[in-house]
Order: sequence, then C-alpha cells, then structure tokens
Amino acid sequence: MNINNKLNTAQKTFEIWKNVSFKDKQKLLKKLAKVLDKDAETFGKLITKEMNKPITQSVAEINKCALMVRYYAEAENVLQSEKIETEFRISEIQYVPKGVILGVMPWNFPFWQALRFAIPAILAGNTVVLKHASICFGSGKAIEDIFLKAGFPQGVFQNLEIGHAEVKTVLKNPIIRGVSLTGSEKAGSKVASIAGKNIKKSLLELGGSDAFIILDDANFEDAAESGAKSRLANCGQACNAAKRFIIQKNIEKEFLPIFIKEYQKFVAGDPFNKKTNIAGMARPDLADDLEKQYNRALQEGAEIILPLERISDNEFVPGLIKVKEGNPILKEELFGPLGMVMIAKDDEHAVKLANAIPFGLSDSVWTKDKKRQQYFIENLDAGTISVNKSSSSDPRLPFGGTKSSGYGTELSLVALKEFVNVRTVVGN
Repeated sequence: MNINNKLNTAQKTFEIWKNVSFKDKQKLLKKLAKVLDKDAETFGKLITKEMNKPITQSVAEINKCALMVRYYAEAENVLQSEKIETEFRISEIQYVPKGVILGVMPWNFPFWQALRFAIPAILAGNTVVLKHASICFGSGKAIEDIFLKAGFPQGVFQNLEIGHAEVKTVLKNPIIRGVSLTGSEKAGSKVASIAGKNIKKSLLELGGSDAFIILDDANFEDAAESGAKSRLANCGQACNAAKRFIIQKNIEKEFLPIFIKEYQKFVAGDPFNKKTNIAGMARPDLADDLEKQYNRALQEGAEIILPLERISDNEFVPGLIKVKEGNPILKEELFGPLGMVMIAKDDEHAVKLANAIPFGLSDSVWTKDKKRQQYFIENLDAGTISVNKSSSSDPRLPFGGTKSSGYGTELSLVALKEFVNVRTVVGN
C-alpha cells in the first residue's frame, strides 16, 4: 500500500474510530497488553537484533510497554464533556480528537517511544501513522501487527516505511493534523517548522544533558550504583540518562572512587547474553560521533577520569571525564557511554551548573535533607526532578522537557489532551 492510500485509510478509519466509546477503546487496549505480555521475548529479540540493546533490557522495555498500555486501559476518562455553570441552558467544554497524527520516532527505545506516543493519541480518538527510524522498520511493522492482533480496526495504527526526506511530504498532507517527534534538537526544529507553516499541532521530546547531583549528606552507595546504571543502561543512549555528575566539592575524594567502582562494572558483551549489562551502540557512525565529542572535550580542557576506549566498530569501554564550566561540550548531548563529572562548591553553585545548559529534560538530586531537597525542586529548570532516585519515565506521571528539550507532554492523563481540540458549546 502506498503512502497516500495509507493516509486515506487512516482518515476513513478516524471517521469511525472517533465515535467508538472510551470504554470500548479501553477493552481493546487490554487485549493489546496481553499480546505484548505473551510475545515479550520475541519482541525483545527483535529490538536487540535491530539496535543492539542487551536482551534483558529489551524484554524489560516490552514489559514496561504492557504496564503503560494497562494504565491507559484503566484510566479515568478525562475527555468527557464538562458542564459549566453559566446563565445559558447549554454550557459545556468538549474534547474532540484532531484526526490523523504522525509519529516520528527514534531507534533507542523502538517499542516504548512509539507506543508511548500512540496509545494516548489513539485512546483520545485519533488514528496514527508512524515513521520509525530506518534501522527499526521491523519494530514498526511488529507494532502495527500487534494492534491488528488485539482487534483494533485496520488504519488505527499504520507503519510507514519512509525516509527523512518523505516526512516533509507526509506532514504537509492535509490529512495529517498533528505530529509528535522524539529525537534530536535538529530534527525537532525541522519538523516543528514544517508543522508551524502548515498550522498543525506539534509535540517535541528532544535531547537532554541531565544533571545527577550528589550532595554531602547523600547515601553514596545508592547514588553511585544508580548513577552508573542511569548513565550506561542502553549503552548511554537515552535522552533522560544521567549525563553530568555534579558532585559537592567536600565529598569528591570519598564519593568518586565508589562511583568509579560501580561504573567499571559495565563491560561490553554479546547483547543476546542475559548476563550482558552493556553492548555496542546502535550504529558505527554514532560511535564515531561520540569519539569525536570525547576528543573535542579533551582539547577544550576536560580531564580523563576513565578513558573512553573503542574496542570494536560500535563498542566502548565506558569513559568518564572531568569538565569545567565553559567547555563547549556542555552545549551538546552525549548519546553514548561517556559521562561528565563537575564539581560544585555548594548547593547554589550546583543549581547554577545544572541549569547552565541549553537542555532541561530531567535532573536528579541526592540529599536526605528535606529543606535542601525543596531548594533544588524550586530552582532546577527541568521537566522532571527526581529526589534520591535516577530519572525515569512512569506511565502515571507527565513526561516532557523545558528549553531545547522540547514541549508538550507524554504519559499520564495529561497526554490524553495533547491531540484534541477544545470545543465550547453554549446557548439556550
């Protein structure tokens, strides 16, 4: 089926799907969650084959998808019409689905990112077409099959096997009423500008360079273990991974050795081996990019704590560098197994360091003191602030960024209202 046929199918299905009750849509979601559960191992192997994620992390991704789908299958209907008290006989707010929504999704979480966008959009009454990353076309096709297996009408979710150049054409098509993109700042900027010119809603979930702040009253062992895992899970290829470890100056000598010990537990191995905790990057060219960033950072004065050693076309011994304010590398996202350490004099300085970047996705702060926790909660400029835990996404809670990390909300009940028109009905 060519692209225009798929878009026409999506539009025709939307005209029917928008009138299916919220409860009936949720019944289908329950079936979809069961399909994910039943074939979690198969889908996990597909993820690992396509982008090298360790198999245990790939299966965990599918399990998390099933959890998220169940959350929406049991969610409160926040899209019911709201009656408003006025002098008029009829006075209400309605939430009307927009139509066909395009998803432009990345390779790092091939099922999670696609479903995280699609499920709330579809439950709100829209239909969806997906442009997946070129190395994940198999995942895109598998997700389309899952919807059909669960009993969704054909056209509710369709996978488009197209390249970046064709996204522009699809987005300009009048059938498309909105776009959700997860990806780089550059890709987000391009897609949002096309959407803006064509007066279409856009949602952007872009890069991050998340701060992981360790203060002198933190639990060092927990922080070190959590920090290393947050930086190196999925080979460091996550937008909300810990990327800058901001350590209070008076604990540097005590905390850093504990952290290094945890960091060195991640050893590149066969992604299909269940004992492997880190594998190769998704593509060799991405490993090239990381290596270039590492060398640039060193040229600008960064110091090596643990060298980033390339051991194959896409595998590394994870690296750790000490970076000072003003290093241009702080304006970039490091998407791979390379962490940065920064030293803060005090709480105020830690906040300054954390905020002094173009991104604002999620930050993590480690302190037992409730007053200090509150200070960071009030002053960090990020979409998510985690206290004594690493950053993670949770179906029950909104996920989105500030500044160059994008705009709009995924997950939670808030996401159900991202791709709807708010309609007023009023009169006698």
